[in-house]
Amino acid sequence: MSIDTKDSSTRARTRLSEQQRTWLGRASRREVNGWLHVVVNGAPAARGFQYGYLVADEYAESIRVYREMTRQHIGMGYDFFVDMARELHADKVPDELRAEMEGIAAGLTAAGVPATFEDVLGLNDWMELTAYWWPKRAGRYSALAPTGGQGSHCSAFVAAGSATLDGSVVMGHTSFTDFWQGQFENVILDLTPEDGNRMVMQTAPGWVASMTDFWLTGAGLAITETTIAGYEGSKGYDETRVPEFVRARTAAQYASDIDQWVEILNTDNNGGYADSWLIADVKTGEIARYEQGLLYQSLERKSDGYYSGDNAPVDPRIRNLECRATGFSDIRLPTGGRRVRWHQLLSEYDGVIDTGVAQRMLGDTYDAYLGYVHPSSRTICGYSDVDPCQFSGLVPFTPFGSVDGKVVTAADVESMSLWARFGRADGVEFIAEDFLRMHPQWDWQRGCLKDRPHQPWTYIRPDGLCQPNDRC
Repeated sequence: MSIDTKDSSTRARTRLSEQQRTWLGRASRREVNGWLHVVVNGAPAARGFQYGYLVADEYAESIRVYREMTRQHIGMGYDFFVDMARELHADKVPDELRAEMEGIAAGLTAAGVPATFEDVLGLNDWMELTAYWWPKRAGRYSALAPTGGQGSHCSAFVAAGSATLDGSVVMGHTSFTDFWQGQFENVILDLTPEDGNRMVMQTAPGWVASMTDFWLTGAGLAITETTIAGYEGSKGYDETRVPEFVRARTAAQYASDIDQWVEILNTDNNGGYADSWLIADVKTGEIARYEQGLLYQSLERKSDGYYSGDNAPVDPRIRNLECRATGFSDIRLPTGGRRVRWHQLLSEYDGVIDTGVAQRMLGDTYDAYLGYVHPSSRTICGYSDVDPCQFSGLVPFTPFGSVDGKVVTAADVESMSLWARFGRADGVEFIAEDFLRMHPQWDWQRGCLKDRPHQPWTYIRPDGLCQPNDRC
């Protein structure tokens, strides 16, 4: 794959057919406060073309950065993983989704960014292959196979019944990831297919699943997750089964309730991207926590109370038989520290949780190990970039942590709207050059690491974007 990284004004765009112009006339793209709100609809080829054409510039830049960071982090080239995606998973993408991905490639190409189905597949498969397949199979290609399981990604909660101010569902999530990657996860995609549920998801240019993960569906489901830390069982990845991005997308598009969503997600589970999922059904007021490893899964549900997500698996079978070093009880670590802090916060706000409280909790920087406010890798709003890690043994001052915040209530899910903040969940800016000047050990990310200025919480709804903090 060759990506043209020239300015979009100098790219060779193709002449659009009448059909393609009609497709684009039914789609839209708006930018506000760091977010790119993209609305697409129709048959697979149509909605794919709309999506690819509208995000072509951002897709091209993301591929440029993914190429460099894949080489720096892993040593293998980005194209190696595109080839592995084709070999392992091209035949596991259902026809409808394949047609949509081919449409994305056609839209990218028409916008002057040549791409194929395999290119789009490779980007969608990248997280799973680098984080789950590669650690298990690297010995085939390297004398030095990677060690260690999955790290800590994301903080989340869901509450319902007497735990919330009005008795209905409230859900919140902040993504944790490498800053170079999270800076591209600023797409709010509103997708209405011909068949199945309408979906609103946080995602990145060219992704067909959320993968951050934050979903709303026309069936009244709100879905999020936190990655299971330390997941590395010897049987932790099955190359013969279906990748997670396909299963999650299919579940969101076609599930009508929590049980059906779980059933679809677990069909042909390959162990890719093991998660603690939080799900709410606003039709019934029920919330659930579904933990999914490869060998073990568990489902809890209730209509009164709350669940939290902090990367530490609750199921002792997953925690002990499929993972190691989860940090479940070690408050010096990001998992254990945030698990304790979620208990403290949710107990403190029990009965009054609403949108404002949810936003406040996602931006919380109280360190449960130190016992005072101190932004760090252990706080709900993750700050690995300022953490010397003298207590945890992790790599200090890593450009990693909170890169966004999202909150919904039951009423928001019903209207397919959400509150979202791009950048750190507490709103504190990240200036790449200032960080690299203070921490020159990361200068190999220069040119790939971008600023994330302070942004307000913004209400994103189907008919447009409201002003910050305005529920219009």
